[in-house]
Amino acid sequence: MPVDQAQMGAFQLQWDLVGHGWARCYLADDSNHVSLTVSYCTDALADLVAATSGLYGQGRSSRFFFDAEPQEFRWVLRQAEEAIGVTIYKFPDVAVSPDLPDSDGTVIWESAYPRRVFSHAVLDAAQNVLSEHGEAGYRAKWVLHPFPIGLVQDLRRLHLRDDVCDLPHDLARP
Repeated sequence: MPVDQAQMGAFQLQWDLVGHGWARCYLADDSNHVSLTVSYCTDALADLVAATSGLYGQGRSSRFFFDAEPQEFRWVLRQAEEAIGVTIYKFPDVAVSPDLPDSDGTVIWESAYPRRVFSHAVLDAAQNVLSEHGEAGYRAKWVLHPFPIGLVQDLRRLHLRDDVCDLPHDLARP
């Protein structure tokens, strides 16, 4: 999966808690953008961080979904050569979509980035949420799930160990 050199630093991911049990995940690059509103019925931020960390080992792909009540946003991450392919499918009803193949969903995001760019964006988004809300504030807003501090620490360790990333890393933040 070759990566367009123009996309190397263009990927942005933002995670905002937007109420009691709701978050907005905003993705953007030079040519696309999408905003996903997701519920706490899944541990969405933890799933995103864990799936990203999983691409540092033997895993060549990761799948997880965000519950958007009633919709499902299914993420498929695939590692090929130097790139992470990111595809997000939208399904109308999370109650029936787990049994459906990806091809039954509507592609709402498809792109590829170097692992260091994608991982840094995920890590930075999680760290920004923690800085803004703290662990107690996150739990108060996300309700069913604590902030995934251990997963964020694991992703930071893997990213700093295995990626050549020239972007700033605020190591004072967990």
